[in-house]
Amino acid sequence: MRYLEHHRSTGDLLDAALAETALGQVGQPVRPEALDTITDRVPDFAGARKRALVHALFTMLGAAPGREDWDPRAFDVSALHPWAAVQVTAVKAVLGRTAGKPLPCADALDLLASTQRRGTVWEGNLLIHLSVLHALADLPGMGATVEEGLGTALLHQREDGGMPFVTDTDTWCTVTTGLALHAAGAPRPLLHRVARYLVTVQQEDGGWSYTDRARLSDTDCTSVAIEFLHQLDPRAYRDSIRRGAGALIAVRGADGGFPTYGAGTPSEACMTAAAVNALSTQDHLPNGVMGSALHYLANSQDQGGCFPPGWSRSRLHTLFRVHLAVSHAGRPTLPPVRAMQERITSLVCAAQREDGGFGLQDGSRSDAISTSYALIILAAGYPHPAPAVGAARYLLSHVRADGSVDSPPDMVGPRPFPYHVPVLADAFTLLALGHLNSRIRPSRPMAEGPRNGGARPFERTAP
Repeated sequence: MRYLEHHRSTGDLLDAALAETALGQVGQPVRPEALDTITDRVPDFAGARKRALVHALFTMLGAAPGREDWDPRAFDVSALHPWAAVQVTAVKAVLGRTAGKPLPCADALDLLASTQRRGTVWEGNLLIHLSVLHALADLPGMGATVEEGLGTALLHQREDGGMPFVTDTDTWCTVTTGLALHAAGAPRPLLHRVARYLVTVQQEDGGWSYTDRARLSDTDCTSVAIEFLHQLDPRAYRDSIRRGAGALIAVRGADGGFPTYGAGTPSEACMTAAAVNALSTQDHLPNGVMGSALHYLANSQDQGGCFPPGWSRSRLHTLFRVHLAVSHAGRPTLPPVRAMQERITSLVCAAQREDGGFGLQDGSRSDAISTSYALIILAAGYPHPAPAVGAARYLLSHVRADGSVDSPPDMVGPRPFPYHVPVLADAFTLLALGHLNSRIRPSRPMAEGPRNGGARPFERTAP
């Protein structure tokens, strides 16, 4: 309760409404606009499911928002990865109980109960774990299961009184930080220690998950792991790289794009860009993989240069990854791809603020992590150095004395809820500065002065 009291004035309408409801400070159903905020924060294919999830969260807190005519996609599990299937099943059970519907069928109960094991949070996902407990609460024969599950959840309560939505994001942080450390020129023995750890947590299917507690691999972690291992030592880690690339190809969609989780699930722009960046390291790929992925990206972009919402609150996250994907794929001359690049450049040019920084969205204040994303684009080939200099100056002003970076939360999970892992801001800032540094030759004196004996000025090469 102390944690919720401290965080109920976050400025985020949905978060504030949930905190106030949990504290018993809302005497009527939550306002519709709090529910409507999810529609512009998640991809279209997830909108119906996420609206049902938010309804279920308020229902769990005793403030059911009211009945809706649900889109059938809200509870369709036929094309969902395992995490989403369990979450949807729990949500349907919670909402069904409120609506006076019959108990979940035996198969649904078996699925929910199968996630419960004393001391273990299934797939490391505490939100799903707690949603399942709410779905099973008060059902005949489930009392002991719910009690044990609650005890397991409480093992993860933090010192501040709050609960995380996952047990950890260690693997995602490791691949991201590893790539950043490599870009910044960290000592190779340190980088190999990181690489050896990643090899030990590679999944049986060849991919990587956000945590070694999970078994469902994802495109994001897999792609960055491949990039890092390839940049560090493609020969030493060739087997892990090959298996990772195979895992990516296995989930490729018929539309040429790549999903976050599992074959047959919807492709996403950010994940497709990540996969292109990884697969560009491979010499032998099935015909058409890179070209169709780039066309998918070009078709996903709107006229303003943005892409559909992904796993970041910042629109610049997908932009920098697409920008790099085009560069790595080596096909910027294709007209749709060239037009996509030009729209990205135009958006970034227009988005820089007077302080040199960039914001999460149009109209939001500058922040370090969005500025990092933008700087990667600016350092990659923007013709004038001034924007990159301004962005770098802004970033350096937000680095604390201990080297950490002052930045708001950026990643979202489950979408649309933001979560804060501070090391990610450090990693992306380091990655951006590494990209910039690779474009700069240090100032140096000439070996010999002019013949008249006068001193020659230091030479400089702009980004």
